[in-house]
Amino acid sequence: MKCVNFGSLNGGVDVFATDPFLREVTTAATATVIQVTSPRNMSNRFYRVHPRRNDRFVDASALLRAIYRDVDFAEFNFTNHMLQRLITVLPDRFDAVLEDLRVSWVARMRLVLSHFPGKTVLLWASDKTPETADCDVDAEPAFVNRAMLQEVIPMATEYVEVVASDDAMSSGTDGMVFSEMDVPAASKMLGPLVHNEIASALGPALREML
Repeated sequence: MKCVNFGSLNGGVDVFATDPFLREVTTAATATVIQVTSPRNMSNRFYRVHPRRNDRFVDASALLRAIYRDVDFAEFNFTNHMLQRLITVLPDRFDAVLEDLRVSWVARMRLVLSHFPGKTVLLWASDKTPETADCDVDAEPAFVNRAMLQEVIPMATEYVEVVASDDAMSSGTDGMVFSEMDVPAASKMLGPLVHNEIASALGPALREML
């Protein structure tokens, strides 16, 4: 059976919500797996991200600039760097930003899932649980909690949650192929043993659908 990976490097919900080609392809698919991604890499009322490379920070809204008057947003190229600075400078004011990110994520995820008429699997794949990834800006997917998932899970056919084992995480980049330039990026990715665990968890759900 043909299996196509439409994963987008540093892509967030925006990529999957706005790409008409993905909507067309998934309409013809027997089943579609949608991995949970962080709300930090999506446009919202506080800032805009690049439409394809969603980790790229484009601009801050007037509202965010008013909240963080002492922050020079021109120095940021990436959303993670920008959010880390906001949390460090005035953590008490970050609550408003975080709440909007979460509300926007739920709305856009519901939109994405509504675009897929076929069977769908919503996949949590991380070295953290939804409870521990909740407020960790460096987690993948950061800022997604259990309550947010509960709001979108009913729209998917199945939900699969994979939290990588310690043994799989300790294997690091063993089995991966990359250049010296890619060492920093590769070291932050889930390795082959983790992907084996993900495949084992997805298998039963997909077999029932196919």
